[in-house]
Amino acid sequence: MKTYVFLNGKFVLEDKALVSVSTHAFQYGTGCFEGIRAYYSTRDDCLYVFRMREHYARLIKSAKVLFVDIPYSVDRLCDLTLKLLQKNYAKKDFYIRPFAYKSDTNIFKFFLPKIENGFGIFTVPLNKFIPNENGIKVNVSSWTRISDASIPPRAKIMGSYVNTSLAKTESIASGYEEALLLDKFGHVVEGSAENIFLVSSGKIFTPPVYDDILQGITRGTVMELLEKALDLKTVEQSISRTQLYQADEIFLVGTGAEVVPVIEVDGRKVGEGKVGIITKKVKDIYEKVVRGEDKSYSKYCTKVKKF
Repeated sequence: MKTYVFLNGKFVLEDKALVSVSTHAFQYGTGCFEGIRAYYSTRDDCLYVFRMREHYARLIKSAKVLFVDIPYSVDRLCDLTLKLLQKNYAKKDFYIRPFAYKSDTNIFKFFLPKIENGFGIFTVPLNKFIPNENGIKVNVSSWTRISDASIPPRAKIMGSYVNTSLAKTESIASGYEEALLLDKFGHVVEGSAENIFLVSSGKIFTPPVYDDILQGITRGTVMELLEKALDLKTVEQSISRTQLYQADEIFLVGTGAEVVPVIEVDGRKVGEGKVGIITKKVKDIYEKVVRGEDKSYSKYCTKVKKF
C-alpha cells in the first residue's frame, strides 16, 4: 500500500517527502509538533480522530514561540488531516504527526523571525504505545526536566525531546519501563512524555501547569472524565517525591500513551502493587470515549470514512 505525506503544500508519496541534511530544524531542533490519535471503530467501520482541533490550536501556539509561521487555519489543518487519513486509510489505529519547522538550509542563521518555515503531516499505524495492561514499573530519573526558562515545556519543541530520550534510555537500561522527571525544585513533573496523576486517600492530584509541565490535552480530558463520570475533582498542586512512594494509585496519561497504570516506583509498590480501582475506571471510560462509543463526548471525535 502506498503511504502519503503532506509536505509544504503538497500530498506526496512518503519516499518522496525529503528534506536536506542541512535543514535548520534537523541540525538545531528548531521545530515543533503534535501527536494526534485516530482510532478505528469496528462497530461504525470508520476512524475517529480524537480532539483534533485542540491539538492544532496548541500546535499554532507552539509555533508562535519559535517564530514559525503555519500558513493554515485550524479548520484548514483539520481538513488536510482528514484528506491524508483518507489517502492512507486502513482498518487500524493511527498516530498523526503534524510538524512545523525551520526549513532554511543555512545553518549559520539564528535569528528565528528571518528563517524560512516548513510544514508537514504524516501518519503511522499505532496500537498500544505502552502495551502493559497490568501496570508498569517506573523510576525517578537522574535527568531534570527542562525548565520554562530554558526551553518552554508548554510548547512541543522538537529539540526539547532529547530530555525525554535521555531519561527514557536511562530507565530502560536500568530495568524500568518509564521515567518520572523532577524539576529543579524537586517537584514531580511528568513522565518522559506523559502527564502524571496520583490518587491518595480518595483524592486526585496532578502537577499544576506552572510546574514546567506540558499542558496536556489528554490530561485535560482525563480531568473532565474524572469529574463528570466519577464525581472526582482533580487538585492541581506541586507533588513531592515522597508523595509518589505513599500514593494509593498512580497513572500516566498522554495521547500516545493513553492511560497507563503505574504499579511500582523506585522498587516500591504503588498501593497493593496492582492496577487501582480509580485508574481502571478512568482507563475504561477513556478508551470508550476516544473510540466514539460514548456519545456524550462525540464532540471530541471526528469521523473519517474511506473514499
